[in-house]
Amino acid sequence: MATKNQNLSAYDITSVPDAQGMKIGIVVSEWNYNVTGALLTGAKDTLKKHGVQENDILVMTVPGSFELIHGVQEMLQFTACNAIIAIGCVIRGDTPHFDYICEGTTYGLARLNATHDIPVIYGLITTNDMQQALDRCGGKHGNKGDECAVTAIKMVDFHRKLIHRR
Repeated sequence: MATKNQNLSAYDITSVPDAQGMKIGIVVSEWNYNVTGALLTGAKDTLKKHGVQENDILVMTVPGSFELIHGVQEMLQFTACNAIIAIGCVIRGDTPHFDYICEGTTYGLARLNATHDIPVIYGLITTNDMQQALDRCGGKHGNKGDECAVTAIKMVDFHRKLIHRR
């Protein structure tokens, strides 16, 4: 479903597992920080709302969205996080740069998600203009950071349930 038909901050609160004891990493791009900072705030607030302690949220920044791949890879290797959220924002410009960054970042994060036991949550918003980005970081379409946090909690719970079935 397209974002324009859904509020990114709307979810069934009863469907979110208790997140106490979860350790969540967040890698956030500094590029378009007016957007990514708001997404980060949304993610952190939602994680805490569901029981993740402030000191169990590790936030690291990278310069741009393409660097999210390396940032997440490093966090996978050097931390004990149960899930990692990658937050970035790419706004279409006048050159093909948008396409290369979006495709490369998406592929890189997908590869990390498929090759590691720790869930990698895709929080890269890609828009045609700044207004669309603002609409998705706390504006009329809610906050994608909220959605990413809920997804992280649910994926950690999913992983834990499978581990306990062994």
